[in-house]
Amino acid sequence: MFKKILVCLDGSALAEQILPYAAEQALCCRSELVLIHVSVITEIVTPGIPGYGPAVLQPTPATLGRIEKEEEAAGDYLERLAQPLREKGLKVECVPVAGTPGEVIVAYADEREIELIALATHGRSGLGRMVFGSVADFVLRKSGKPILLIKPT
Repeated sequence: MFKKILVCLDGSALAEQILPYAAEQALCCRSELVLIHVSVITEIVTPGIPGYGPAVLQPTPATLGRIEKEEEAAGDYLERLAQPLREKGLKVECVPVAGTPGEVIVAYADEREIELIALATHGRSGLGRMVFGSVADFVLRKSGKPILLIKPT
């Protein structure tokens, strides 16, 4: 049914709880799993000059170096998670990228013909969700694709 399943991970044990569900779905449908980890790039916005509005500052070389190291560590993390899945006979691709998680996930799913997006919520509500946002909510609203969503324990 689903040829490619995008499994969204953020390095947390909560997010990893989606793996057994995605693996079972992949085994049933003979799907390829694509594990993705998005290293967050934070934008620095200045108040700006009166009459010109706020400005977004470009990342410094130090910031770019930090992002590169985070992507490398994310690649190692994804490979560590992929190994047991491959031992079960699943085809697994690992994708470490940098950006804004929700936007990157939706764009990647569109560009790579992903047919199912699997992710775990972090269970925030109220003020926590308002302040930190919700990647799951963003993906649910913007992707237009089937979503396998769990609330981890």
